[in-house]
This record gives sequence, structure tokens and C-alpha cells, in this order.
Amino acid sequence: MSVRLSDPPAAGARRTGLLLGIDFGGTKMAVGVSDADGRLLAHRRVPTLAEQGAPQALARALDLAGDLVGEVGGPVAAAGVASPGVVRPDGIDLAPNVPGWERLRLADAVRDALDVSRVAVDNDLNAAALAELRLGALRGVDPGLVVGIGTGIAAAVTVGGAVLSGHRGAAGEIGYAVAGGPWPGTMLERDFSGLALDRLAADLDLPGGAAGLAAEAERPGPARDALAARVDEAARALATCCLLLDPQRLVLVGGVTRSDLIRRMLVDRLTEALPHPPDVVRSRFADDAALFGALTLAREAVPAVR
Repeated sequence: MSVRLSDPPAAGARRTGLLLGIDFGGTKMAVGVSDADGRLLAHRRVPTLAEQGAPQALARALDLAGDLVGEVGGPVAAAGVASPGVVRPDGIDLAPNVPGWERLRLADAVRDALDVSRVAVDNDLNAAALAELRLGALRGVDPGLVVGIGTGIAAAVTVGGAVLSGHRGAAGEIGYAVAGGPWPGTMLERDFSGLALDRLAADLDLPGGAAGLAAEAERPGPARDALAARVDEAARALATCCLLLDPQRLVLVGGVTRSDLIRRMLVDRLTEALPHPPDVVRSRFADDAALFGALTLAREAVPAVR
């Protein structure tokens, strides 16, 4: 994949050294190394193995990062890390899918393991939104909304060319939106996310998890009805987000958004419900938006020199 992280710097300005990006997800982890201009030089994914806990996932990702840097060769100027949840210096909130993730200090771990002084860490959807602002579907768009539907579901808001983090860094955590009834119902993420759709597929005795469910739902029947009910819950939450923000464009990222059917169902519901529906697109690097966001975090941590 040939991607530059941003427009070339102004004449006479330059950056040196490699950039390292690490995207931690509930199902997979991705590591990438680029040059200072943002050309991707090496890229690899490995499973998170979430059920085995956070320490092993972190250790394997750092080992992979070290291997890729060694293969490419050269000093690392900065690293960017994308993580689920709300990242604090001493831990991570709202990241329930990998046991023990809340106790990690990601910036310190990367500095210590890879001897990198500049390490920027952000929420994975915020990182994905930064990538869309610099590289993708949100260039010149204001405001924008990025919705990630993978292992979980979350969103990120962009206003004035910047990602809105919120008072506590928790802007866009729509997985905690109230769904169903009676009050207080349940959390949206328990009804509509990769894990939720995997469970629904198992309940319907369908192989292939969320992808198998979406394939079966292409024709009328119990799978279509069950999936439609879950999409309805997600569409209600997204409609509220759109009414509050009035985004010019909504960008979908994450593995669940590979399904043409699910995308069509969401768009149809938003078009029906909203007086001013946004343009809805799937990211051109939907499965790697957070990784390119992590690399962009790294690039922006390195000042250009003349």
C-alpha cells in the first residue's frame, strides 16, 4: 500500500529517521514502519489473542516492532500508538475487550523496549480520524464523523481540522450508548459490534461469525430479521450523533464495514431518518486507518527542521 502521511513539508523543511506505528485492537494488532516522508516500508499484522491477556499482546507487538525496525534499518525518530479506550499516562480506561489492558502504560513500554524518546499515544478511533483528516476522506471536510465497527463500536469527531477529544478524552465512546429497553436497557456495543454479531451468528447456528451472518442475511429470513434489529439500534445512535454534529461526511472503518449489506442498511436508515443526511463513505484504508493514524501521530511528534 503506497500512502504518504501528509503533504510534503515546506521548501527547505525536512524530517529524518524512521517512523513507527502500532495499532492495538481487540482482534488484531498492526505494526508499520515508514520513512520520514510517510512512505510505508514494512507492515505486518498479528492476532491479539485477547483471551490470553494484555501483557502477552503488548510483548508480542513490541517484539514485532523491533523486528520490523531491524529489517528496515535506521534510527526511529518517533513512535505513534493507537489503543482502544481512554489513554492516561498511568493506564487506560474503557477498554474491556483485552483483560488487563487498563493497567498498561503504553508510552513508557514503547520507550523502554525500543529506545524511542518521542512516543505519542491516542485512542484508536481518534488516530483513525487523524489519518482521515491528513490522508483520506476528511481532507477539506468540516465537520466530520468517523465510525469504527470492529471488535467494538466507537466514533471520533473532527471539527476545524482537528480531532475532538472531549473533557476526559472520551468523546465518541458510543459503544456505551443506551440501547434496547426497558430503561436503562443495555449498551450499544453489546448489541452491535463485531463481537456482538459473532454471538448473534452463534445463536442462529451460523458459521463464520459476523461475516457469515451478513452473508446469510443477504436473503430474507431469520438472519436478515435479526441483523436488521441490531442495525436499527446502531442507526438510532448514529442518527443522534448526526443531529448533534451535522457532519458533512461520515466515514466508516473497521472489519464489520466490509459488508455491503450492513453499509446499505445503515445508509438507508440514516437517509430515512435525518433531514440532512451526511455523505457516507467507507475509508479507502478502512482496515488500517488506526495504523496510519499511529504513523501520523509519530510524524507530527517530530518537528521539521531547516
